[in-house]
Amino acid sequence: MAEARKPRVYTIPAHRAFADSLVAGLMKRYGDEPGRIARGIILLPNNRSVRAITEAFVRASGGGLLLPRMVALGDPDIGEGVGAALDPVGDDPVPPAVPPMRRRMMLARLIAEERARRGAEIDAGEAVRLAGELARTLDQMRLEEIEPERLRELDLTPELSEHWQRSLELFEVILDRWPDELARLGMIDPVDRRSRLISRLSERWAVEPPAGFVCAAGVTDSSPCVSRLMRCVASMRDGTVVFAGLATAMPDEEWDSLGPHEPDPDTGRARRSIETHPQFGLKVLLDRMGVNRAEVATWPYGSDHDASAARGKAIQNALAPAEATGAWSALRPEERRLAGVRAAEFPTPAAEAQGIALAMREVLETPGRTAALVTPDRKLARRVGAHLKRWGVEADDSAGRPLAILPPGTFLLALADAAAQRFPPLSLLTLLKHPLVKSGEGRGEWLRGARALDQVLRGPRPAPGLEGIDGHLQDPLAPDGKARAIAMDWWPTARTCLEPVARTYGDGPQPLGAFVACLREAAQALCGEAIWARPEGRCAAEFLADLERESGHGPRLIDPQGVAPLLRTLLDEQAVRPPFGGHPRLAIYGQIEARLQSADLMILGGLNEGVWPGIPAPDPWLAPRIRQELGLPGLERRVGLAAHDFGQALGAPQALITRARRDESAPTLASRFWLRLEALAGERFERAYDLEGWAEAIDDPGDFKPADRPAPSPPADLRPDRISVTEVDRLKADPYAFYARRVLGLNPLEPVDADPSARWRGTAVHLILEQWFRHDRADPAKLPERARALMEDELTHPMIRALWSPRLMEAVEWIASTVAEAAAEGRRILSVEGSGGTEIAGVTLTGRYDRIDRLPDGSLGVIDYKTGQAPSTAAVKEGFSMQLGMLGVIAERGGFPNVEGRAKAFEYWSLAKFKEGFGRVVSPVHPSGERDRIVTDEFTTRAAAQFVEAARKWLTGEEPFTAKLVPEYAPYAEYDQLMRRDEWYGRVE
Repeated sequence: MAEARKPRVYTIPAHRAFADSLVAGLMKRYGDEPGRIARGIILLPNNRSVRAITEAFVRASGGGLLLPRMVALGDPDIGEGVGAALDPVGDDPVPPAVPPMRRRMMLARLIAEERARRGAEIDAGEAVRLAGELARTLDQMRLEEIEPERLRELDLTPELSEHWQRSLELFEVILDRWPDELARLGMIDPVDRRSRLISRLSERWAVEPPAGFVCAAGVTDSSPCVSRLMRCVASMRDGTVVFAGLATAMPDEEWDSLGPHEPDPDTGRARRSIETHPQFGLKVLLDRMGVNRAEVATWPYGSDHDASAARGKAIQNALAPAEATGAWSALRPEERRLAGVRAAEFPTPAAEAQGIALAMREVLETPGRTAALVTPDRKLARRVGAHLKRWGVEADDSAGRPLAILPPGTFLLALADAAAQRFPPLSLLTLLKHPLVKSGEGRGEWLRGARALDQVLRGPRPAPGLEGIDGHLQDPLAPDGKARAIAMDWWPTARTCLEPVARTYGDGPQPLGAFVACLREAAQALCGEAIWARPEGRCAAEFLADLERESGHGPRLIDPQGVAPLLRTLLDEQAVRPPFGGHPRLAIYGQIEARLQSADLMILGGLNEGVWPGIPAPDPWLAPRIRQELGLPGLERRVGLAAHDFGQALGAPQALITRARRDESAPTLASRFWLRLEALAGERFERAYDLEGWAEAIDDPGDFKPADRPAPSPPADLRPDRISVTEVDRLKADPYAFYARRVLGLNPLEPVDADPSARWRGTAVHLILEQWFRHDRADPAKLPERARALMEDELTHPMIRALWSPRLMEAVEWIASTVAEAAAEGRRILSVEGSGGTEIAGVTLTGRYDRIDRLPDGSLGVIDYKTGQAPSTAAVKEGFSMQLGMLGVIAERGGFPNVEGRAKAFEYWSLAKFKEGFGRVVSPVHPSGERDRIVTDEFTTRAAAQFVEAARKWLTGEEPFTAKLVPEYAPYAEYDQLMRRDEWYGRVE
């Protein structure tokens, strides 16, 4: 019997450009004979690495070349890539794989059914999310060739918490049902099909090798089927396996410490493996191949894009197991050198992105030089891409962007959210103003109507549903004017587009397909073909078609509220990769896409703990102990892969590592990889201070002159000749704010869907009391009924009902009893909610009173209701909060219809808490001026004098409208930005 052939296994060190070195060797070995390269097969980890090797062949050939067949082992359709090598010999074809969306829906249905059977209902969105996690766990079991029956052999129940026991029970039930579901379809899991195809390929090649060479390059997948294929390739006459960055020089004791370890004969438990080490995955792959590390040779070919061998040694030392880092102090200087590696630390992620973009832009100054950003942080990648556009540079982001954040995805989510919430103002306006809606020639007219509706919907939320918007537009209390007329004319057009989806959502739980269909039709009605255009639009169209087609396999009925979370979960997983066409010398990669890639400058961004490496996502189905007993890879294995990717990217001729000292919410911790490099290099850890400075300087405006305190002085004909009593305080305390409102006509808008403000509460109280007087003749017994009717109205905000209603009821009862007591003393209500005006000092002073009473002696009492505290006496004495006095002036001068007499009572009826109850009467005046109050008989005279002085200064005179003239009485901030307050406040006396 012939002796087994020694496997041919190599490694390309991390400091060498993998793709170029591999291609250089293959060209040297097989390029001498025409067509020999084309007859070969190269097995690679993923489709992105296929492109990298293709580009390396183009660079190496310098002309035309027939390329070998390149196969991505991670591709579910690996059979198509291998071609005739997997043509069936007999009548035993591998069953087709269940489509991914159908599989997701089926698993979601099983989860929902089993949870319902246990009395724990679950919404569809959560079921779909758990189905994704379940699919990943099933795939891992398939990859590791672990039979589900192994779960029943484990006796860990007493050690598991109740949560993990329930999860395990549900997992076992689904495992029992899942094979029958697949058998009914005549299909198998995609990972199962891939494993069978790879296994069949190994069996075929073991007896019938391909005619040309076979090279497996850069593969890190250590699953049993891939390991057998690697062993088969390595044992072929013309087969080669080439690893990326296998540490052949690592001391044996460190290599052996990585694991996996055999169980202890006494305890039956194995020592814990170091799965976070970058070499662990390769060690498992070698062990399963049956290849000793000593049999792995260094690939004897290099390229022009390699770094120094010292870099490779330093990378290996930096990523050594924790137990071996104590030996760093004994290393020779050349073994700790990180020449060509620089580090840049920035204050924020925005500054980090700016710095990276500058480094990439600088590369373009040297002809032929290339740069690539590698980062798992997708936000950072998008920011860098946006910064590069400053110079008109487009960089391909190979990891793509989630459909959920692209225009078609955001539109679909906005539509589903708005429909589920019955079209509240904020969600409705977000939908109607979406950039894809009516994006053609009619966009301008559409936005005109949407913006008018925006103005009308400012303030507290109207009643739910499209009918609520109808009623709000016709409500006589809603803001009137031009915007309302435009909105009422435009709204029926928008409503027609939304009615079908509103009707579908209003019918309660339905099959998912019905919701998807109505969303698709509404999207077409609102956006036309624009939503299906471009790569992201085509992706959205395919996604909806796939979801609608497979939805029948999912949960039977879905609540309308669960549609948006379900869509969000699925859209987040749809990566849209732009068509190639970015700058040929710049690239942005995710971790997976960066494998086997090289560039003159590799930028490793986002080196914070929790980002690179990321926090391993927990498995919601199997407890860590169960995974360990089954032999599944630990959750920490991903940290080891991230470390391997880091080491490979660090091997470029020039490398830049970056991090931000804080993220959007808190300070950050430097990545363990960053700290290792810093500790290894010590004082030789080179910092890119110049780049940090550039990132700060590029947006620095330089010297600038802060704005001076504004004090505009318009001509007399532009100054208002009419003012209300409520505006006088603003005129005196902050003349500029008065100028902005009355001269410039800039009125602040209320927020959309705002919580009811003090102004809204005051309006509500005034309406109750006005109706109580006009319709109930101030009958004390009927006032509480009026208040309860307001609180029970569907337009009243739920927060008001819950928090303000008890306070209001107690306060109105106080008002009713106080009015009754006053009536018993001969005081009666003369008029409520009236308005009028009078001319003083050449200016018309107008005002609206809440209530005026006729006192027993025939004089007048002016009353103002306050839902909060009344103004202080000190403010009144300073000449502010004089509304009651000015209303008294108007009344005494006959400015209010049907109101005559001299005002002798000025009262604030405050509904705020006082002592043990709510409500009290506060007056800034007293007949004799007790407690430092104003003498009653002098109040209107003083108010008139205060107004005349203000009018002669700012309304009929030439006094400038100075900003924040009396800041202690100018608490409002609507115009602070307009006056550039922060630039001058504190610099002026």
